[in-house]
Amino acid sequence: MGDLIRQVREAIPFDTPADILCTGICHGCSVKLLEYLDLELTEWEYRLEEGAQPTLGDLDRLAKTSRKVYRVLQKNGLVTERTGS
Repeated sequence: MGDLIRQVREAIPFDTPADILCTGICHGCSVKLLEYLDLELTEWEYRLEEGAQPTLGDLDRLAKTSRKVYRVLQKNGLVTERTGS
């Protein structure tokens, strides 16, 4: 789970300013999606620090959510296709 969280934090631009996130055509609210995903990641980081053991279902859900957010950010022109991942 820790590796997944690190990969997501590296791939998704959480520090992008709101004025850049909210320009042009929008295929989903990038600001809200980034806030939601950041909250999910932060919650898991805390739970892992407290000794929680994620299940395969937990990993799968977080991975699916992260992929969906990434695809929306791609459609909104905020990230480009990553190769080799």
